[in-house]
Amino acid sequence: MRILLAEDEDDLREVTVKRLKTEGFGVDGCRDGQEALEYLDAADYNLVILDIMMPRLDGLSVLRKMRSGGNPVPVLLLTAKDAVSDRVQGLDAGADDYLTKPYAFEELMARIRALVRRNSTEKSDVLTVGDLSVELSTKRVMRGGKEILLSAKEFGLLETLIRHKGQVLSRAQLENQVWDFGFEGSSNIVDVYIRYLRRKVDDPFEKKLIHTIRGAGYVLKEE
Repeated sequence: MRILLAEDEDDLREVTVKRLKTEGFGVDGCRDGQEALEYLDAADYNLVILDIMMPRLDGLSVLRKMRSGGNPVPVLLLTAKDAVSDRVQGLDAGADDYLTKPYAFEELMARIRALVRRNSTEKSDVLTVGDLSVELSTKRVMRGGKEILLSAKEFGLLETLIRHKGQVLSRAQLENQVWDFGFEGSSNIVDVYIRYLRRKVDDPFEKKLIHTIRGAGYVLKEE
């Protein structure tokens, strides 16, 4: 899952981006509304978090441009204003939720989870393929009655695969969902993490769930 955070307070943005990454998200951070639009043109996001008061272009203007251009991605507004009129203005512009600053990171995570559930086609918090189950809210992974411990990036990759179970995803699609523009790793990072996942999710079990589709990418499915 990939998130865009537009926040002009440098310290707050950097801390929030870092903490969201530790939760397994691919996160891009920018400091003004114009940069946010440029990021939105360059990548697909599952959620956008916009501070209302930003230089060059404010969050409401970014939101209106998104909605007028047909971009339906969920938007969470951050605002230091708590007047009813400000909240109404944001929601009327097309926001899905808002959060008043200062806020606790735990509340931000709860709002993110709620928005993801609200906009997901999945009706359950637990996704399954065969005897593999992934509980999204707790990040608990089970297979054959045994718990599997994954790193944040491993979980992010598995979450993307299981949300699209049965669908072949290219390396570019997987990288776009799990990693961010600031990533400075190897060009075969997806292949590396697929190997990590297979060691934990497939190798100890007879039936394999992660399949390579030559020339196309990877798919999570029962054989």
